[in-house]
Amino acid sequence: MELTSSTAPAPALWSWVEWRADRTPTGLLALDEHDRRLDFGTFRDEGERVAAGLLASGIEPGSRVAWAGPTRFESLLLSVALARLGCEQVPLLPSYGPREREFMLEESRPANLLAWEDDEAGDGPDLHGRLPTNDPSLLPPFEAPSDDPLRWIFYTSGTTSEPKGALHSDGTLLGAAVGLEVPHAFSPDDRVSLLFPFAHIGGPSLLLSALRIGHALILAERFDPALAIPTLSRHGVTLAGSGPAFWQAFIAAQRAEPTRPLFPKLRALIGGGAAKPAHLHDEAREVLRVPIVSGYGSTECPGLAYNHVGDSEAVLATDGRAVEGVEIRIGDGLSEDRPAGQEGEIRVRGPMLFRGYLDAEANDGLFDAQGFFRTGDLGRLDAAGQLRVTGRLKDVIIRKGENISAKEIEDVLGRIDAIADVSVIGLPDPERGERCCAIVVPAEPGAALQLSDLIAACNEAGLMRQKHPEQLELVEQLPRNDTGKVLKAELRARFTNA
Repeated sequence: MELTSSTAPAPALWSWVEWRADRTPTGLLALDEHDRRLDFGTFRDEGERVAAGLLASGIEPGSRVAWAGPTRFESLLLSVALARLGCEQVPLLPSYGPREREFMLEESRPANLLAWEDDEAGDGPDLHGRLPTNDPSLLPPFEAPSDDPLRWIFYTSGTTSEPKGALHSDGTLLGAAVGLEVPHAFSPDDRVSLLFPFAHIGGPSLLLSALRIGHALILAERFDPALAIPTLSRHGVTLAGSGPAFWQAFIAAQRAEPTRPLFPKLRALIGGGAAKPAHLHDEAREVLRVPIVSGYGSTECPGLAYNHVGDSEAVLATDGRAVEGVEIRIGDGLSEDRPAGQEGEIRVRGPMLFRGYLDAEANDGLFDAQGFFRTGDLGRLDAAGQLRVTGRLKDVIIRKGENISAKEIEDVLGRIDAIADVSVIGLPDPERGERCCAIVVPAEPGAALQLSDLIAACNEAGLMRQKHPEQLELVEQLPRNDTGKVLKAELRARFTNA
């Protein structure tokens, strides 16, 4: 669906809620694991009732409000009710511990914290699993702002350092939503999974996409494959995300029931958020009969590059190409661009780019002289504009002065049949500076994997000897956050001096 400037509303989230409800009030917005259904008209009406309830509970229009909630209808309603009041929102992932939540609340200083009864409730109405409601006629009239003010503070995952508060507007989230549409060929008939925390920046972005296109979302409070996969199957998922850990679970579930297609309407596996093992492409085609259509982005600039449904296998193996309005360049550490095919820092600008961090000191050196955001990721851009993410500036193992990409080794080891999951980290070493340690989840519990097996795979792949793992640790699972990123800081802490 192509929207012209004359038909599209202002960037404000609430404007899109009203716009969609006026056009397709009985259209399906969401389904969940309890088989509840929510249409667009009800979403608007209940959103106003909740906004009136929040107002009566003491939430001031335009105030800053933090909230923590699971991926359920009520969280979607809470977010649009706050948007109706023009509030600045600080979504907090349910998995955050007391230390992380305390840090974020101390930095963002919201006027209120809203939480469900199973979370630590803050200074505001106790939700007790249901939202406060009141008569919408008590609300002040809604006027979309003429500009695009700050409306969101999303915290980065903090997998390698302290989390940072990224400043976003409804317009930047709208830019991310628009970027999703062409690559995935969204249509009103689609049913798209929303299994990751709605409080993640991808949640409101995907909601905006549903409002723009009119497609439905399939929600689950947490990704328990035993519950989430039957939910997706029952509700006819067409696009299932949202990253390698999810895709692997879908593939495993289908392998367990080879005679019955679990997802007969599935068009593709979609998402990103973490490095994808190369072998997953082949497995998705073989087992689920669909491609993996993945992308690249971050909390600071979500969904900036995607592959497209219908791309060739060679293209799908990359990390995507710039979506509408996005520019990507590969920097050399100064101000010059790297030639096509050469590795450098990925730098970007586009309509979904954030406005800096809440902590002003963290903004030093964040943008280059041309105004491109310095992502801190390493990559290559080919002549056709396809991006390949090769690692992270801070995820480099420095062994005897040699820079080694952890991702390059992970890609090789991930192809070993006996390995279900792998992460490569650098550990302090008095002789080498850092040594290369592979943390491996065996495909079969108790499997007798040896370091020599890993070295043989590296030799076969043609990796130089300096890149071979020097230590092997076997674990039952890798620690990951809610979006699937491996918590490497946790692994380094665990295996340093082990």
